[in-house]
Amino acid sequence: MKILIRPHDIGKGSADWLGETAHEWGFDGVQLAIAKAVEGQNGNPGTLTDQVVSEIRNGFNSHGVEIPLLGAYFNPVHSNKDKVKLGAEKYADHLRHAAEFGAKFVASETGSYNDDKWTYNPKNQTEEAFQEVKKIFAPMPAIAKKSGVCMALEGAWGHCMYKPELLKRLADEIDPDQENFRFIVDIYNYLYIGNHEERAKIFETCLKLFKGKIAGFHLKDYVVNGDELEIAPLGRGLMGWKDFLPLIKAECPDAYLIFEGVKDVPNSLKFVREIVG
Repeated sequence: MKILIRPHDIGKGSADWLGETAHEWGFDGVQLAIAKAVEGQNGNPGTLTDQVVSEIRNGFNSHGVEIPLLGAYFNPVHSNKDKVKLGAEKYADHLRHAAEFGAKFVASETGSYNDDKWTYNPKNQTEEAFQEVKKIFAPMPAIAKKSGVCMALEGAWGHCMYKPELLKRLADEIDPDQENFRFIVDIYNYLYIGNHEERAKIFETCLKLFKGKIAGFHLKDYVVNGDELEIAPLGRGLMGWKDFLPLIKAECPDAYLIFEGVKDVPNSLKFVREIVG
């Protein structure tokens, strides 16, 4: 299986430097959020010229690092509707240009009424929230189809699609056959202190509901610190990756494994490689 890292977890700089470093660290590819990673680029609509795309793609590809996944994360329920409009336009523009990067997917999350904090708000778990997110993302499958790529969304307990079942409902309503809709699975994001012991059940639910349509898995591990979940190196926390990774390899062999804010990257990568090859 191919393992990716977010370049902005390496740092911010030229695509060439990021690609070289990702290769040196042992990764096959990246989930690229252009504005967060590539120096001098904001990824806004109109900025992804042929020259810019070529420079970014070649910067990574010249080191044997692919870009199968772009990140264009924005908050579709932000109170500042100008931010929502720009975010949606940027997401759509990334869909239109994704194939030029060699990317198959463009990822985002589903937002929170806490605006830039992206944290739990009771209003997130309402039908109003669902409908507002649906309204913003409804045009995207058609844009993705025209561009020959797929949109990819991930849920999180603190966001509007706070459980896998709601994210599947969103997919069913805006792209019934999921022809151009894919899922990013981040088990950690579905957890909080009140449900983390149900992580295996949540994982199995994701595999069942999203079967055949999972673009990638964000890999995170954690420990409990008081009433909070705290990120830990992969394989050294409570998540259960020794059990989860073989299932992913068996059931989703084409999905990407994505490091996101992982601690102790070298040993975490060694841990994953020993299981999935």
